[in-house]
Amino acid sequence: MADLSIDTAVTRNRLKSLKERAGRSWYKFSRHSISVVGLGIVLLVIILAVFAPILTPYPEHAGAYVDLTYGSRAPSVEHLFGTDTYGRDILTRVVFAFKPALFTGVVVLAIVVPIGMVLGLFAGYYVGRPADTIIMRITDIFLGLPPLILALAVSAVLKPSLFNSMMAVSVAFWPWYSRLVYGMVSSLRNEFYVRSAEFVGESTLHILFREILPNCISPIFTKMTLDFGWVIILSASLSFVGLGEQPPAPSLGTMVAEGSRYLPNQWWEAVFPAMAIVIIVLGFNLLGDGVRDMLASEET
Repeated sequence: MADLSIDTAVTRNRLKSLKERAGRSWYKFSRHSISVVGLGIVLLVIILAVFAPILTPYPEHAGAYVDLTYGSRAPSVEHLFGTDTYGRDILTRVVFAFKPALFTGVVVLAIVVPIGMVLGLFAGYYVGRPADTIIMRITDIFLGLPPLILALAVSAVLKPSLFNSMMAVSVAFWPWYSRLVYGMVSSLRNEFYVRSAEFVGESTLHILFREILPNCISPIFTKMTLDFGWVIILSASLSFVGLGEQPPAPSLGTMVAEGSRYLPNQWWEAVFPAMAIVIIVLGFNLLGDGVRDMLASEET
């Protein structure tokens, strides 16, 4: 019973400590009102993406729907963003396009962060050795190519689809995390706690993932929030040239490309999807700035 009471007390103290830390973090984050705006935008986009079938006025317009009698109608009370040449409600299609855009960002970061992180850890820890040379020279080759050009080249080889566009974007993004982690690990490998772990005979994996990696999490997490918007832009760019998700599935880049053919007369077909991209990217960039400032203040 005494051991149970001690464990309960320890658990309560840990929960209290986590709650206090979360409160301090939120206070530091909320001091930047513009970052709170970014958080609100991101949450709104996520809610719209999840509940699109319920919140949109014409959910059937998100698929293969054609009604030429309502084609190319300007914004009105019935269709706030107007309709496209096939009579589909643009507002509905924009909201439904949020889900694949967010899904692309999550999947790409879930792929590139572990790959870049692991390669950067080993290269940074073995500075001056063959592992460092091989990993970082390959990284430099990829970094020497513009991400958009590299993603276009990979997508052009593959069959146009949402999955293949995500793989193409992943190829273009992993080197940046490898370079980031490499720089941090190469400076941390000589710290006292690392040398102490080596002295007591800890394994390399233990040193990398238990001693060094926790000190790299803050910069990695900050970069992830800032890169989310860039991933969406790159994915939309692939869709714009027809290498992303294929019609009739709604995609912001594809909607901008199709609407641009009818500018300036039917401006709403391109302007509203383009504004949606801008708003999503702006929200994640503002959120990333707030997270960066919050984590920087905690470290100091």
